[in-house]
Amino acid sequence: MLYLRNLTYHPTASENGILKSINLDLAPQKLGLIIGPSGSGKSTLLEILSGLAEPTSGSLFWREQQLIAEEMQQLAGLVFQFPERHFCGGTILEELRLGHPELGIERVRHALSEVGLEHLSFSTPPHALSGGQQRRLALAVQLIRQPHLLLLDEPTAGLDWSMRRQLVNLLAKLKQHWTLLVVTHDALDLLPIADSCWNLNHGELKSIDPVALKSKVSTLDGKPPVYTK
Repeated sequence: MLYLRNLTYHPTASENGILKSINLDLAPQKLGLIIGPSGSGKSTLLEILSGLAEPTSGSLFWREQQLIAEEMQQLAGLVFQFPERHFCGGTILEELRLGHPELGIERVRHALSEVGLEHLSFSTPPHALSGGQQRRLALAVQLIRQPHLLLLDEPTAGLDWSMRRQLVNLLAKLKQHWTLLVVTHDALDLLPIADSCWNLNHGELKSIDPVALKSKVSTLDGKPPVYTK
């Protein structure tokens, strides 16, 4: 269980706080969805949860244990908005082994299988993959670390509707084994698989009933989802 209690983030150089008294509960093997416009603090929140930044005040807990930034780095795996821009390996194998040169082939193969890329050659360059495959590889890079919490920043951004649907199906599968927290400005694709939803705006987080939101969305077979009137 992930708990955030009165979490704030107010850089000294900023006149206003970026995050204001954030409270959040997310159960294991559930997908939480945080919806908000650009500049609302979504990415900042993920940076804190992944241990890349420290909150100004407040507490983070995992299974009743309070954690600091260094411990969050071990607990969580962050997939950036455009993770393909962060690839450093010349091949899929090199990318998955970055920082883990001791990893055996079976561990690598299992990580690729988890994200549906087991058919690809280990020697394939990451930048030769399609956009959807690159997002899957970025997930595999985190899964190979065996984190307890997967954090995703705008995972469907820049993908066509078919690739978005494939990625949503993958996330639905992954939440059977991992706890996922996703931030996005466009919730249409992700609402059907969300267990909890929040709106983040001007640094303030408010819970939203996912059932009420889902009732406003109609998914047409073979077409992107649209709001119903």
